Amino acid sequence: MTLLKSIESKFFHSEIPYKPMGKYVHFLTVRVTESYPLFQTDGELNKARVSAGLKNENRTPISRLAMFKRKQSTPERLVGRELLRNYGFMTAEECEYNVKFAMNNPDCIIYGFAIGDSGSEKSKVVVDTAFSITPFDESHETFTLNAPYENGTMASKGEVGSEVGKITSRINQQDHIRPQVFFPSIVTLKDPTEAGFLYVFNNILRTRHYGAQTTRTGRVRNELIGVVFADGEITSNLQWTQAIYDRIPTDILQSIDPLSEDLVLENAKEAIAELLADEFTVHHDFIGANFDALLNEVKVLTTSEEGIKAILKKADDEAKAYAAVHIAKPKKADEKEKKPAKAK
Repeated sequence: MTLLKSIESKFFHSEIPYKPMGKYVHFLTVRVTESYPLFQTDGELNKARVSAGLKNENRTPISRLAMFKRKQSTPERLVGRELLRNYGFMTAEECEYNVKFAMNNPDCIIYGFAIGDSGSEKSKVVVDTAFSITPFDESHETFTLNAPYENGTMASKGEVGSEVGKITSRINQQDHIRPQVFFPSIVTLKDPTEAGFLYVFNNILRTRHYGAQTTRTGRVRNELIGVVFADGEITSNLQWTQAIYDRIPTDILQSIDPLSEDLVLENAKEAIAELLADEFTVHHDFIGANFDALLNEVKVLTTSEEGIKAILKKADDEAKAYAAVHIAKPKKADEKEKKPAKAK
């Protein structure tokens, strides 16, 4: 039974294939910060020195904020795992992320796992580093942090070695990414089934927090502008970002004000359409108006209990069927110790 009517079944496999079969779906996503997230390594915000744009006049190097691939894929797969537990398709006891994988649910089969000698499954979701459209200097702020006491002040209350009323020295500085910073990102799913496509699609739409300290900050909204079905990979996040940068007027880029979301999304659509025209792949694009019907259909499915259960059930059935055939069950300790009987 098909769940989608706006997309032809030829774009999907009827079951999860064991070998790569050359079908790709690319989710065109613009990630928009809505608070002060942290994408950092060793206490510093991740950044890269790259060309500002693709045009000759814009090839001056600038520093851009970088959102590494695991900063994107991990929160999305955790949202999917949460849904699987909520609707009874997985328990915390049988499958715990980075501790013990069950190896037979949609998360394990689609996003992959590795359990030492017990087995592994390569991720079918490919995510690469995303870069901010605006330069690093215009995209972050440095905050000075200190810890208040119970009386609501920053002053100590006669601690050992301190004077009553003296301002505490517990001060720390931390760089944060500003709100309304845009990270164009292409999420690729290899050899999708319809249920796998909807599972990943829903995870992207639902994920709201990325980066460090996700319980207090890190609010990010994903704006999908389209999906592309192809027989290979398409352009990179960096090229897409640079092509968007080329289209934004210089006076707007140099302004201290945040970029207009409408301006970014419109230029993102135009930039990806031009880049796709230069690709050496067969591709079918659902962008702009062509994407609206699909997005509305997915919204109807994922915002009803019956719809989301149907997606998870189909994805779970496919994952278990795949695992039963292609993933060996780990041997028990007593089985490993048994030696083969000698022939008489």
